Amino acid sequence: MAKPIVALIYDFDKTLSPKDMQEYSFLPGIRVEPDRFWGLCADFAQDHQMDGVLTYMYLMKKMAQGELDLSREKLRELGRDVAFFPGVETWFDRINAIGEQNGVTVEHYIISSGLTEIIQGSAIGGKFKAVFAASFCYDAAGQPVWPSTAVNYTNKTQYLFRINKGILDVTNDRDLNAYTPEYMRRIPFTNMIYVGDGLTDVPCMKMTKQKGGYSIVVHAPDVNEMADDMLLQGRVDFSVPADYSEGSEIEQIVTMLMRRILATHELSLRHAQQMQMAQRRRGHNLPLNFPMRGGLAEEAPE
Repeated sequence: MAKPIVALIYDFDKTLSPKDMQEYSFLPGIRVEPDRFWGLCADFAQDHQMDGVLTYMYLMKKMAQGELDLSREKLRELGRDVAFFPGVETWFDRINAIGEQNGVTVEHYIISSGLTEIIQGSAIGGKFKAVFAASFCYDAAGQPVWPSTAVNYTNKTQYLFRINKGILDVTNDRDLNAYTPEYMRRIPFTNMIYVGDGLTDVPCMKMTKQKGGYSIVVHAPDVNEMADDMLLQGRVDFSVPADYSEGSEIEQIVTMLMRRILATHELSLRHAQQMQMAQRRRGHNLPLNFPMRGGLAEEAPE
């Protein structure tokens, strides 16, 4: 019997890393203070009624001219300086091993408004099944000319469906939007755990939670009023410090969730077997893949 897949899905900035990724090497490289850069972004977005992600990408390109190379290779180099919360750099291998011990296969995904190349160039860039984030397209000289992808807080949710259906090619909208029965989807929402840090993650957190998955908000070690509010308002299931060290609270919670996901999966299979046996006793046959993975409440296909 194939092991159920558990998808751990993360925001990046202030979820895995304490600061916005631009603040580690890019802004020092162009000698601009973070407060000034983000202030300019806010003003520019307001003046031009512009999406915030497109705004920061435009200003990165404009302000780097003559100061800093923004080729794909250089952006990946900038990723080397990104720092992480305690335990992050060992988290992925640890959680993979814990998943294996508990009968599930773990896959890790990023859905971020940050830059794909910086994430890929960071110390954890190779740990992900897929990285869905903002990116430039580049000319023949390797220089950025236009955004190829911009991931903001609302369109983040489309990537949950890509993970759900196993359609990771961002150019494949046809299959993404085609009807796919729940039992044919690669990773059910009930097997998803979304980890984020704030209001820009709420659409993904709420959707994951509403569809039977789990959402976790991480926060600084001291008391975080926004995280408490998100928990009390039912937007997330758990609120924990951004500490990913061995034995940490988030490790304990994710371990328990993996065990719960496995139990739900096994009960669903047992339920399906009993449904099939009951139908056969009455002279009917159901598809062998009914009612796969979606839980005990699924209805029989028409």
